[in-house]
Amino acid sequence: MNDAVVCQVSLEQSYLLTEAILLPVVAALVMLFINKERQSVIKWFALIVTIANAGIVVPLFTCFDKSSAHMQFVARYDWIKAWQISYYVGVDGISVLFVLLSAIVAILCVTVSWTSVKDKVKEFYIAILLIEGAMIGVFSALDMFLFYMFWEAMLIPMYLLIGIWGGPNRLYAAVKFFLYTLTGSVLMLLGVITIYLTTGTFDMVRLMSTQLPLNMQMVLFWAFFAAFAVKVPMFPVHTWLPDAHTEAPTAGSVILAAILIKMGAYGFLRFSLPMFPDASQSMATVMIALSVIAIIYGGIICLSQKDLKRLIAYSSVSHMGFVTLGIFSLNMQGMEGGILQMINHGVITGALFLCVGMVYERSHTRQISDYGGLADVMPVFAAFFMVFTFASIGLPATNGFVGEFLIIVGGFTANKTAGILSATGVIIGAVYMLWLYQKVFYTGVNEKIAGLSDVNLREVITLVPLLILVFWIGVYPSAFTGFMDASVTALLVKLKGGDMHALLTHTLK
Repeated sequence: MNDAVVCQVSLEQSYLLTEAILLPVVAALVMLFINKERQSVIKWFALIVTIANAGIVVPLFTCFDKSSAHMQFVARYDWIKAWQISYYVGVDGISVLFVLLSAIVAILCVTVSWTSVKDKVKEFYIAILLIEGAMIGVFSALDMFLFYMFWEAMLIPMYLLIGIWGGPNRLYAAVKFFLYTLTGSVLMLLGVITIYLTTGTFDMVRLMSTQLPLNMQMVLFWAFFAAFAVKVPMFPVHTWLPDAHTEAPTAGSVILAAILIKMGAYGFLRFSLPMFPDASQSMATVMIALSVIAIIYGGIICLSQKDLKRLIAYSSVSHMGFVTLGIFSLNMQGMEGGILQMINHGVITGALFLCVGMVYERSHTRQISDYGGLADVMPVFAAFFMVFTFASIGLPATNGFVGEFLIIVGGFTANKTAGILSATGVIIGAVYMLWLYQKVFYTGVNEKIAGLSDVNLREVITLVPLLILVFWIGVYPSAFTGFMDASVTALLVKLKGGDMHALLTHTLK
């Protein structure tokens, strides 16, 4: 009874999302006034802020009404009345999961960078905090103008993370990342302006129940596709990702893998499917074909990689192909599998990049050939990496298995050929990940890594939350799919020509 009262109160506290967005941004501004020489203070301040923000976000997760398809924890204030622009935020069963993931990732990015970042420490943590605010803003914005503001707000600090704290080719990777994403964003902006001029509103909830002409839907679908496909990234606009991942610092790679590339898939769910349903159905076959190509192509390219981070980066192209396949299968299993796999990929690939960062900090090499016998040198680290490897290849009882299973079922239902071909991607994934583990952790101990110290307590604490999520989702997936059931049902009703407005404003029983 007391829990019910607490949750009821929390649901009425619509300022929680605003606090989660503003706290890291305000903290970043406060950090400007901290002496840059006081690095310990800066690190602890960033850690306390990210933990506090997670504390704000947790009630969104624990008190969420899973039976409802409508937006919850909503806050709305007029911003620019003349243009019908509002500060309008809220979460549904899809976005609430990514808000939580963003808060967790921010904490891990702070802890993993504790000793690895030595230059411009204050500026680094300011960038991390600004990115956290923008990430949560993207997943909670319900006004198209506000969404675009948060979408672009991530671009600059992410560019700086890669360009300042990245590897030897960081400037090339940063500029490539900036140009790809900015080009797609400009086309999306044109689409946003077109929608506003046509409907007179930026209100995303209202637009979900607005029927646009098919020819306009088609044009807008491709305008938004330009931004979302680059962010995913889908084949063939994926080439910025391996460079960005390889050159980015560990925290940057984790943010890219866990959150930033999920923004593209989230965009398809929030914009393309509900606002352009007829165009989405017309283009489903094309999207499925591109997804299958990404699954197989990304996996095959992984087989020839010699750099640890580059291999994991190309694996993201393959895994995100599964995500878009699930989304555009346009059925319950595929769509829920795609959303769950977005979370899974963030957990698994984020963990793998954390692991690579930890061992790179000790060995200063990412070349696979420089490793060998690491299981003898760093046994605890080897155990963590093994679990994340098994999750990546979809071993039963891990989170990777649940997501891929639902996607393949949904893909097979939508297109039998696509379902069969996507299953080959699972086999290819097992080949390159097991090959990687064998080369790095077994065979003879390479003299270049002999004597490395095993993971310390801080690093173990950084990896444990992701380890828990691997098995929690793998063993009890309904704890997460339960959040999205009502929202996915509403989306499918919209795609089939039903009244989405009624589903978004009433409770599903």
